Amino acid sequence: MNDLDVLRVFCGPDGGGGNALGVVRDGAALPGADARAALAAELGFSETIFLDDAVRGTVDIHTPGVRLPFAGHPLVGLAWLLRSLGRPPRTLRPPAGEVAVDFEGDVTWVRGRAEWVPARTTRRYASVAEVDALPAPPPGEGWLYAWAWQDEAAGVVRARGFPRRIDERGVSRSSGAGARAGGIAEDEATGAAAMLLTHELGRPLDIRQGAGSRILTRIHSDGTIAVGGRVRRATP
Repeated sequence: MNDLDVLRVFCGPDGGGGNALGVVRDGAALPGADARAALAAELGFSETIFLDDAVRGTVDIHTPGVRLPFAGHPLVGLAWLLRSLGRPPRTLRPPAGEVAVDFEGDVTWVRGRAEWVPARTTRRYASVAEVDALPAPPPGEGWLYAWAWQDEAAGVVRARGFPRRIDERGVSRSSGAGARAGGIAEDEATGAAAMLLTHELGRPLDIRQGAGSRILTRIHSDGTIAVGGRVRRATP
């Protein structure tokens, strides 16, 4: 597609890491749910986002297998892209609700609510080494966010995200250690899971996820949680 942009979202300060994202800036080019699901599956990224109304900021988010009401890394990526095109948004509107957008230097922030995050389990491990030693994905069913304190006093977390998704019939697609959800064994960086963990711990976090990604979080007085990070265009 001519209007498809591929980004890396939640990059580290050195530009490394980041979770791949497909952005379709002209959602009208693919108006049907089936066509969007097919493109998301073909691209194989953890999420692909479609911009349906550039003025209102209305968006539609798909994984290779399901449609999501909210997800952090697609919204951060799209907000960054629109800013790079000279159209920085103040608000984006996924199905879950209105998402405020902010920019601070090279960090893009979006704000949502923990109750918007699709069901997933956060599991604390005793050490960073234990998190790093997990297979991708670990045995079991359902979305798992594995984490450990890297520096608790400073709020620095080491995390890894494993989709282990269940399909539309309720059947697990990842009951064994070698199974993958929609072809994705591990998410490099996951904004919604970072938001959920921030809500559970009740404090801002600096999350080091995957092979080199970094996610920043904040808690606001209105109960929303912001997730922020750096974005880069993916190299061919």
